[in-house]
Amino acid sequence: MTLRPFLLPLVLILGLVACGGSEPDAHAQGEGGDHNDHAEAEAEPAKGAHNGRLLTEGPYTIELAIFEDGVPPEYRAWLYKDGEPLPPTAGELTVVLTRLGDITDTHTFTPRDDYLLGSLEVYEPHSFDVAVTARIDGQALTWSFPSYEGRTTIPAAVAKDAGIVVAPAGPGVIRDEHDVQGLLTPIEGRHARVVARFPGPVKGVRVGLGDTVRAGQALATVESNVSLSDYAVTAPLAGTVLARNVAVGDLAGEQPLFEIADLSALWVDLHLFGADAQHITPGLPVEVTRLSDGVSARTTLDRVLPGTATASQSTVARATVDNADGRWRPGAAVRARVTVAEQPVDLMVPLAALQRFRDWDVVFVRFGDDYEIRPLELGRRDGVNVEVLSGLKAGDPVVIGQSYIVKADIEKSGASHDH
Repeated sequence: MTLRPFLLPLVLILGLVACGGSEPDAHAQGEGGDHNDHAEAEAEPAKGAHNGRLLTEGPYTIELAIFEDGVPPEYRAWLYKDGEPLPPTAGELTVVLTRLGDITDTHTFTPRDDYLLGSLEVYEPHSFDVAVTARIDGQALTWSFPSYEGRTTIPAAVAKDAGIVVAPAGPGVIRDEHDVQGLLTPIEGRHARVVARFPGPVKGVRVGLGDTVRAGQALATVESNVSLSDYAVTAPLAGTVLARNVAVGDLAGEQPLFEIADLSALWVDLHLFGADAQHITPGLPVEVTRLSDGVSARTTLDRVLPGTATASQSTVARATVDNADGRWRPGAAVRARVTVAEQPVDLMVPLAALQRFRDWDVVFVRFGDDYEIRPLELGRRDGVNVEVLSGLKAGDPVVIGQSYIVKADIEKSGASHDH
């Protein structure tokens, strides 16, 4: 045994720890500027009476909070001078939020009761760089700080080694699909049981089980009991020897000596039960999957047989699958997904991209080396994709492979935001 199988996971873990390690510095930027003291930078920001972040410069303080009790998330702010409350009319306030992807939201404020109310909803995720400008008593004040949640940084090399795959979200088709079981069988007319024309002893056998033969090729030699002369038993079609039931010295009679089939294509007999038998009709697309290795092939239902399978009491739908690679084997069980209807949608993502974060269904978007959650409102789904009603826009770069790694790194970082 070598150490190589263990090195990549170790490198990945170390890389993720390294990229996550820089994050507390970003989350802990205090109000009013940078902090050189690392321990001070990790401290929680000071909170006010309304559980908002306190921004102080000289005698002036603004308490800024995201309020979401019974209303969509909104900014509220309270003004203070020398620790004493000021009326909301005593100042002006603007908050600019810069999100990943160079998206900016500008919140202006108007007086309400004892606070200033922001003009926009603070939509999820509450993850942004915050720039605050205010004017109180004619004094211009500014603050800036990061407020991140559901965000992490993974260097490109580490992401590549981890197998993280990103693709743009876009339109597509949601399919009404039915999962059924099936069985592979040779196609009628491409399958033959070869018998001797005249009874007699078998003098020679020229092919074996699994051999590929051409039409007219000699399979065995039999001495006729009628003429006492030898004749060749030949293949009626090109194909593969599925069974050889004869050996030299046997007596050829009415029983088949060989079974031959052209396996370049096979029938897939799908067994339909209950309502599936009413919905599934000829002409529908079907995806057939080999149980042995998970390889799939797309084809179309040729027909639904008129009878019922006696043993299973199922209706049989039949399709043809190409067998150019020779790996589809007669008698093997398969699973199939029949598409009954297709519905175009404006935006969808693969189900593999979805993760749970808090109480949300989310995907992760990537900008540079930064990854961040996007809470989604979801619509229709099939076995592969799900419709996105809100939370993304077409072209957003979504993690569609190894999304759980991004989730784990975000949870490790513990990024949160102020409410």
